[in-house]
Amino acid sequence: MALPLLSSSYLPLIEAELRRAVGDGPEALRDYFVMMRYHLGWVDEAGQASPNGSIGKRIRPLLCLLACAASGGEPGRALPMAAAIELLHNFSLLHDDIQDNSPLRRGRPTVWQRWGVAQAINAGDAMFTLAHLAPHRLAERGVAPEVALAALAEFDRTCLALTQGQFLDMRFEGCERVTVDEYLRMIRGKTAVLIAACTKLGALLAGASAERQHHFEQFGLNLGLAFQVHDDWLGIWGDPAATGKSAASDLEQRKKSLPVVYGMERSPEFAARYARPHAPGEPVAGLAAQLDALGARAYTVQAAQSLTDEATAHLRAAAPAGPAAEALWELTGSLLKRNA
Repeated sequence: MALPLLSSSYLPLIEAELRRAVGDGPEALRDYFVMMRYHLGWVDEAGQASPNGSIGKRIRPLLCLLACAASGGEPGRALPMAAAIELLHNFSLLHDDIQDNSPLRRGRPTVWQRWGVAQAINAGDAMFTLAHLAPHRLAERGVAPEVALAALAEFDRTCLALTQGQFLDMRFEGCERVTVDEYLRMIRGKTAVLIAACTKLGALLAGASAERQHHFEQFGLNLGLAFQVHDDWLGIWGDPAATGKSAASDLEQRKKSLPVVYGMERSPEFAARYARPHAPGEPVAGLAAQLDALGARAYTVQAAQSLTDEATAHLRAAAPAGPAAEALWELTGSLLKRNA
């Protein structure tokens, strides 16, 4: 089992690089830094150290280091970029919480709930800026200037794609109908492109060939898509004991997940029924059953499997080597065969 061993080695290095990237400041800026540290899971609302030290699995920076090592590189070379990726991800979460009006994140009040919308937007902007400053430390890790510049260009393209995915996600909230193709385009930008950047950038910083980088990128892209599609399945048919949330919640909230948009495309009756707001206490089992009858459940399972097959084919073509390769296969399996 290479994944637990390498995770125990890499995760402390990632946390240290993240803390270095966030930094510190004078007393006048105490709350400015507390907001970011709170969101990252390092402190509580009062700024005191959290018992667990961090919240979140840090899967994205871990993927970056594993891709670097599996491409024959020294994983430490990719640490500044791994930190940048995690900061970018958390910037997007800070702003998502505001845009989605979410009161909780990982079981705690969101930053905007605790400090207000205006300060939370500013904290997100700060984290976005820190995400762009972190890769400037690549030179300290022995990365050649031309390689660092190529990595920064890829990182910026990913930033733009993330905002495009978020735009589509927010626009879909006001749309009565969303097609399957439109939905897949949205999750590609909102979720999958950042996973693709993790694996491609790890390979790039290891000095992998363009062809190998391409396969690592496509592995990450399809991994991200498969992860989200599987998550959509869990949101309706998953075991609540395993997922930690009611299987009815996605339908109660009228989320336009993949099974739903598939069902809406095939049944105007279902689409009209789903367009009606959920009434408190109204059972949603009938909606789930209708989706099943329309073939949405089977389609979602098949789509997740097809994307999984595509991801594993590209990982195989990327020819990862060493313990990091074994860890990548283990991580892929844990992400795509989970119950929660």
